[in-house]
Amino acid sequence: MAKEVLYIKIAHIIQEQILSETLKIGDKLPSIRALQKLYNVSINTVKQAFLELESKSLIESRPKSGFYVSNTSNRKFSIPSMNKLKVSETQKSPDDLITKVFDTFADKSITQFSLGVPHKSLLPIAKLNKGIIKAMRNMEESGTDYNLVQGNLNLRRNLAKWSLVLEGKLTEDDFVTTSGAMNAIYSCLMVSTQRGDTIAIESPVYFGILQIAKSMGLNVIELPTHPTTGVDLEALKKVIPKIKACCFMSNFSNPLGSLMPDENKKELVELLTYHNIPLIEDDLYGNLFFGAARPKPCKYYDEAGIVMWCGSVSKTLAPGYRVGWVAPGQFKEKIIRQKLVQTISTPSLYQEVVADFMEFGRYDHHLRNFRHTLHTNCLHFQRAVEDYFPENTKISQPQGGSFLWLELDKNIDTASLYDIAIKQKISFAPGRIFTQHDQYNNCMRLNFALEWNEKLNNDIKRLGTIVKNAL
Repeated sequence: MAKEVLYIKIAHIIQEQILSETLKIGDKLPSIRALQKLYNVSINTVKQAFLELESKSLIESRPKSGFYVSNTSNRKFSIPSMNKLKVSETQKSPDDLITKVFDTFADKSITQFSLGVPHKSLLPIAKLNKGIIKAMRNMEESGTDYNLVQGNLNLRRNLAKWSLVLEGKLTEDDFVTTSGAMNAIYSCLMVSTQRGDTIAIESPVYFGILQIAKSMGLNVIELPTHPTTGVDLEALKKVIPKIKACCFMSNFSNPLGSLMPDENKKELVELLTYHNIPLIEDDLYGNLFFGAARPKPCKYYDEAGIVMWCGSVSKTLAPGYRVGWVAPGQFKEKIIRQKLVQTISTPSLYQEVVADFMEFGRYDHHLRNFRHTLHTNCLHFQRAVEDYFPENTKISQPQGGSFLWLELDKNIDTASLYDIAIKQKISFAPGRIFTQHDQYNNCMRLNFALEWNEKLNNDIKRLGTIVKNAL
């Protein structure tokens, strides 16, 4: 009984510190051993106290890192709303806004909350440079000759070994390398659709998908997407007779950060298999999980080969390398022929560098550190938004990836807000670029794959002031 009282007492002390914001969201708690010495109790007593706090979602454990104040512990803001099914409304092209945002990319004086590129300080650039030298020494012709059309064998072998989440379901022969994930998605759409066909996508969706669809003459149905659990499968069932292919991001979608539950993934693959509709799965952020384990992709449940699983290292390792891949299932031969027509082959040097980085555990080590940084940044950003933005702001609660989705007062137009912010050297992604319809005008996406510091905190504060002044 005395032991029980002790752990509850310790848990209550920490809880009071959290609720009073002495300990804030994202703060690291003292170690179990430190608290054991502080309160002169056993390690088990402190562990019980932490279990009590975890059961209330006040703290969360991070593998090999410790315990942190949870982002659900004192959450002031709600999650964003879910949109409605968009089938045939008048389109409003976001191309003007996209161009405006990308035109700022070269200006290093601007804080880039807008573009989904990790800050260079978060990438292992020195190690990659050593890998380039090693690859040039070891490769035939120093990597200047043509590669296999299917892609670098060493990379494909390491991708198969590294895809532990699929439990050995893929071999090196199942992969085709591409010039980044967008090239993979484009190729998948080329082999599974024709001009005039209709595809189903999430909404909001990464604007690159909309641009590809438009360039290919495809019609798009935007499906309601929950900010936590992803695509609404009931909405998909209503339109399934109209569609030729689906293109979804089931793990930490861009821009919402939603994570489709395993049972939904299984149901989705079974539904599409029954109707013989291919699923192009963009799993670009799957390795950037904040929890204990990598979530399974839809590909895990694919028995008929209808899932084309796309990925790359652009958001985790080296955006400029343009090293991507697809495991295209039953579409493999078509993808290889498509690649031969488009590019003959993809550059071998950077594929070899990435393969080497994967082979000896360096990629795994880098990802552990990178995930820890992203998770901490996510909590910092959420706390800053709750501190500095209007009280009716809604904010996503991603379980991975590198984006926050904000829904502001309905009277705010973030496209107009962008012009004001950019004059103050702050860039964000206005919500309207993530749809083909006239919606999300009061939303914005923030990239938190940046180096957190006082300047970044102040820039979020300044952005919050701009939003408040717009009300």
